[in-house]
Amino acid sequence: MDERAALLEEIALEMRETARWTGRAELSPRVMAALAKVRREAFVSPGTLRDAYANRPLPIGHAQTISQPFIVALMTELLDLQPDDTVLEIGTGSGYQTAVLAELAARVCSVEVIPALADRATAVLAEQGYANIEFRTGDGGLGWPEYAPFDAIIVTAAATEMPPALVEQLRPGGRMVIPVGPHHGEQELFLITKDAAGTVSTRSILPVAFVPLTGG
Repeated sequence: MDERAALLEEIALEMRETARWTGRAELSPRVMAALAKVRREAFVSPGTLRDAYANRPLPIGHAQTISQPFIVALMTELLDLQPDDTVLEIGTGSGYQTAVLAELAARVCSVEVIPALADRATAVLAEQGYANIEFRTGDGGLGWPEYAPFDAIIVTAAATEMPPALVEQLRPGGRMVIPVGPHHGEQELFLITKDAAGTVSTRSILPVAFVPLTGG
């Protein structure tokens, strides 16, 4: 079994083991196919290339990480993305999560606060052939109001509180996944849903550990 297939099996096992909290015992076929297709080795730093398919976060410089594959899988699954969706990603980082989203949605709008990471991710994603991604460098907590509302929003760094601009930019019927909590403190992954009437509901999914969400 190759490293990518082994990682997918490990993710599937972890999905089953955490189902009592997440409500998801397995990944949808579309999410599984996206994870199988995206080349994680293209997004890791050269010094961690041999660990590209390890099920753990890896440093990518600038005090940031490429997220654990299981967490990428779970957050993506919770979004329930449809092929014609437009999704907002806060925290482009390495671009790995961005690529997974681009496999599943019609359009990805990705915001990164660190220019060097934004530039590298933009180049790598272009090299990998993705043409359905819009990039912006700036404060992710402000979202991207020009393209709002969004069918789904994913935040890949921990906010100390729920950013009101992101909740506002979520389309009725949409879903947002976001880690919330202090840096080096207890953080939780939340699923935010907005019904057709605009009523917002919040559900805690799992305890997590993310780098902090920072402004421009």
